[in-house]
Amino acid sequence: MPLFDTKNLSPRTLSFYTAIALASINTIFSLLVISEWYFSFVVFGITFLISYFIYHYTLQEFIYRKIKLIYKFIYQTKATKREEFFYDKVLPKRSIDQVNEDVQNWAEQKKDEIEMLRANELFRKEFLMNLAHELRTPIFTVQGYVETLLNGAIDDASVNKKFLANASKGIDRLVQLVDDLNEISQLESGKVEMQKEHFIIQDLISDVFEEFSLRAKEKNISLTYKKGTEGALNVIADKQKIKQVLVNLISNAIKYGTEQGTVTAGCYVMDDKHIYIEVSDDGVGIEEEHLPRIFERFYRADRSRSREIGGTGLGLAIVKHIIEAHNQTVTVRSKVGVGSSFGFTLVRVL
Repeated sequence: MPLFDTKNLSPRTLSFYTAIALASINTIFSLLVISEWYFSFVVFGITFLISYFIYHYTLQEFIYRKIKLIYKFIYQTKATKREEFFYDKVLPKRSIDQVNEDVQNWAEQKKDEIEMLRANELFRKEFLMNLAHELRTPIFTVQGYVETLLNGAIDDASVNKKFLANASKGIDRLVQLVDDLNEISQLESGKVEMQKEHFIIQDLISDVFEEFSLRAKEKNISLTYKKGTEGALNVIADKQKIKQVLVNLISNAIKYGTEQGTVTAGCYVMDDKHIYIEVSDDGVGIEEEHLPRIFERFYRADRSRSREIGGTGLGLAIVKHIIEAHNQTVTVRSKVGVGSSFGFTLVRVL
């Protein structure tokens, strides 16, 4: 075991050992020239003092001053009195290896921050591009019908009402898009307070099934419960917001489900405090590469098919924000040709 840890020497200790070594060497040489012990003692003392102060000054004023500047560079906040104490008292005792480790940690932190900024910038660009695309379609539709009416079609009784109705649909889509964006913004900012109450989750699912029964009948799709999960489960949540979640999930399941298929809802007890609600379809499914981004705003796994079916592209993003506002988790499972399952957790009340 070494007499001292060379990795953790302070400038003062390093200067002391260096001065001892130089003084000892000079003393040995002085004994070879003059054998008087007192002369060698004087040589040792003078050499030690001079060497000590020179090395200590060099290390303190040049090397560790640069190290202090490095710390001032890697820390963005202005030093408090406690930090000034760190610079003056603690930092000089840190070894070069420790400083190197601090700088490496700082570099890794900056690298992570840069990667996050790049990801956010890419997300921002994609969001703006998708928003422009979503707005362009209904705007051009309304513009086209209005221009046609102004150019004389308004006097043609056979088409004027039809064109006005189509223009109205485009405006309705714009309004829905703005409303969805506004809701997401409020959820993200935390301005929307959850009005929590107790209710039976199966009753709420049955209400949504009833609302979509006609639309499901058009595609001969059955709306059912997963066998064995029909038993009433009491939860505490914002009932209207959770209904909105179920509306989005069941609506999507019908949209992307196959004709004569089935949309299934299941409610599973996870533990004494949580249940898991899942809505499944046997439709086309989603490719695995799209699953990590499926809850992003305007993200569409199949853009061409999504355009034909309609929607603002914000439904799943709203679902995610509502569930996270409840401090719960939303999930997705899917396989092409098999179908998709979207689920979320809620707090259970016994």
